[in-house]
Amino acid sequence: MLRAPAAELKRFLGSFSPEVAKVALRVRAFVLTEAPLANEFVHEADHAVEMGYGFTERPGDAFCRIAVRDGWVDLGFNRGSLLADPAGVLEGSGSRVRHLRIEDLSDLRKPEVGRFLRAAMRVAPVGNKEEA
Repeated sequence: MLRAPAAELKRFLGSFSPEVAKVALRVRAFVLTEAPLANEFVHEADHAVEMGYGFTERPGDAFCRIAVRDGWVDLGFNRGSLLADPAGVLEGSGSRVRHLRIEDLSDLRKPEVGRFLRAAMRVAPVGNKEEA
């Protein structure tokens, strides 16, 4: 069973349009379906909400993050530069992070979304391997 979003997350998402909040919660469900034991880190930033997911207690070890912004949601991979992307669909040019823009629910049905998420999980730091 998928864990419910914390009240804090619901409150943070209340500052976005219902459509963006719905997409954000579906991306969250997508991530937690693939990684039900992942720790969730939520924080609010200037005009954004970020949710990170990782297998240790350290937010910096997260394998992915969901960034909610006015009008869209990004599914980011903290070690995205390590992921194979022969078609060049990942966005970003920094030394580490890459992301996919999720504008509507149909984007979650693209096969590369799940492939990138699972690949990001494989390169993520893992605390207690029995829990991850």
